[in-house]
Amino acid sequence: MEAWEFGSAVRRWRDRVSPEAAGIPHGGRRRAAGLRREELATLAGISVDYLTRLEQGRATAPSEQVVEALARALRLSDAERDLLFQLAGRSAPGAGVVSARIPASIQRLLDRFDGIPVVVYDAAWNLIVANAPYDALMGPTAELRGNERNGVWRNVVGPRSRARQTPEEHAEQVAGLVADLRTTVARYPHDARLRRLVADLRAASPDFEMLWKTVTDAAPREQSRHKIIDHPAVGPITVDCDTLVVAQDDLRIMVYTAAPGTEDAERLQLAIVLGTQSLVE
Repeated sequence: MEAWEFGSAVRRWRDRVSPEAAGIPHGGRRRAAGLRREELATLAGISVDYLTRLEQGRATAPSEQVVEALARALRLSDAERDLLFQLAGRSAPGAGVVSARIPASIQRLLDRFDGIPVVVYDAAWNLIVANAPYDALMGPTAELRGNERNGVWRNVVGPRSRARQTPEEHAEQVAGLVADLRTTVARYPHDARLRRLVADLRAASPDFEMLWKTVTDAAPREQSRHKIIDHPAVGPITVDCDTLVVAQDDLRIMVYTAAPGTEDAERLQLAIVLGTQSLVE
């Protein structure tokens, strides 16, 4: 396929997705009903310059991760997703590899979490998508690149999140994540991207190397759902962080809430308002 066909399809599908459908705050007047180029780039976790070159046919052979991210951001059906992979000259990922696909039924569920911070990870703890309230609470995820988008990497190597932890709590969380990652590696032994992640972690961190050699494949111990988020504008916010596992699709959905009527609930709402306002300015 020609590169212009891929770019033409992306532009056509971008024009039909409304900001509301993509979970983007609708601020001010718009010349078009669809997504702006910078909005799609943010949703897909790529640069505006790269998206521009893809749409204009000046960039060729996008990676599977980029194609998957664009398909998700564009809310493509399964048939359209397969076509986008075909236009990119690639086969859609099949069985035996960690999937970053969010099925339409799960996307409808995520859309119901309007105004609540939510982030979705795949089985290897790669960040798939985070909504605007999550970015407002925890910091912009679109700025994360490469291994920084992996939750294990960020906890072991950095950059760390805004969640406050004692050294003991951090060590317990890392041990749990490594145990979960080992289980994922056993479940997807032929995933090359997953093997590269583990190799990078072992090379970058002696602590990870030690844990990788000693931790069991057993399920990690349940972590405390109570977290204190040190927000730079609002101050400390105590929240409940619940992880919902979608077994069939091997996804992890993390939802952040605060008890209604509390000062923490007010601070959480303020952080979301401040953060989402900055996204539309």
